[in-house]
Amino acid sequence: MRIALFQPDIAGNVGTILRLGACLATPVDIIEPCGFAFSDRALKRAGMDYAPSAEMVRHADWNAFLAARQGRIILLTTRGATPLPETRFHPGDILLLGSESAGVPDHVHAAADGRVRIPLAAGLRSLNVAVAAGIALAHALTDTGGWPA
Repeated sequence: MRIALFQPDIAGNVGTILRLGACLATPVDIIEPCGFAFSDRALKRAGMDYAPSAEMVRHADWNAFLAARQGRIILLTTRGATPLPETRFHPGDILLLGSESAGVPDHVHAAADGRVRIPLAAGLRSLNVAVAAGIALAHALTDTGGWPA
């Protein structure tokens, strides 16, 4: 299981997701360019001292990520046809999340092996990307028996 972030905009969210990855033994892929300097204080503050424990791979762009990927790409998107509770994950899946401001472009959406949405209360649009990553990862780890021992 992996988490991948497509061109993230907010350093604090990346730091939070790096902490999530470290705590749940889940590698994190960062697909650049990012909307912030990778040395940003917010990234360090949100990741606290957990970020150095995270297994992180930075990819220069989408094509570099595709060349390195193994496993299905499961895109978390508000346009997803499959609700998260109905999704069945595999241990090698990559949970892909788009940038906070723009999501992912159509070609990335089309490249996903699955498009999943987290059901929300009526009239509400989306969750914070780090919160969505945590919810989806918890579901995926439960589905695959992948929780750390």
